[in-house]
Amino acid sequence: MAKPTLAVWKLTSCDGCQLTLLDCEDELLDLADRIDIAHFLEVTPETAAGPYDVSIVEGSVTTPEEERRIRWIREQSRVLVVIGACATSGGIQALRNFGDVAEFRSVVYASPELIDSLATSTPVSAHVTVDYELRGCPIDRGQLLEVLSAFLAGREPDLPDTSVCTECKRRGLTCVMVADGVPCLGPVTHAGCGALCPAVGRGCYGCFGPMTRPNVPALIPLLRRHGMTEDEVGRVFRTFNSGREWA
Repeated sequence: MAKPTLAVWKLTSCDGCQLTLLDCEDELLDLADRIDIAHFLEVTPETAAGPYDVSIVEGSVTTPEEERRIRWIREQSRVLVVIGACATSGGIQALRNFGDVAEFRSVVYASPELIDSLATSTPVSAHVTVDYELRGCPIDRGQLLEVLSAFLAGREPDLPDTSVCTECKRRGLTCVMVADGVPCLGPVTHAGCGALCPAVGRGCYGCFGPMTRPNVPALIPLLRRHGMTEDEVGRVFRTFNSGREWA
């Protein structure tokens, strides 16, 4: 029996999230026995034609070519998984959405007329139907393995849909905002990182993006109370996930 096929694609991104798959090391060897990697240019230049059983896409849609390409990838893929802040919210490059791209081009490039880009950086879900989203900058490798394992087992993956605060509670961590007065986005940020920053006494800065129905208006006065200025509050929500609605 033929093994299911996996394709890994890159749009506008830094490559860090797709490299998480390579960081799986021993688990990747087990997966390789059960799945054929048909397209993954970080691993091999050899590719196989679609359609594909599972496609993993990293990166945001920032050019007309990428807009066309993501539609083709969707057509060729039975299951589409998007990974990382770029693919799920537009990424750090979505800061362009608040400025003038034509002005940016004129300042950065010697020949701006040669640069073909969209006015905005948008998540994959703004263009095609997505089956699963893995948040983070970078993603958590355990979640990636869970999605692939669930696909091979024919079940739905068990992915978190709560806030980082729940992960702090499960780890028995003291709340850095209550105990230490450290500004923290944990109450409104999607779980999945394992509360990495609060575990070392640092406030969450939202790299997994907003949780479902985040109560941002209730959090902002607390951020101010713990020393953040109006400008700092605005900037903290305009980092990895500035292209996603926080409120």
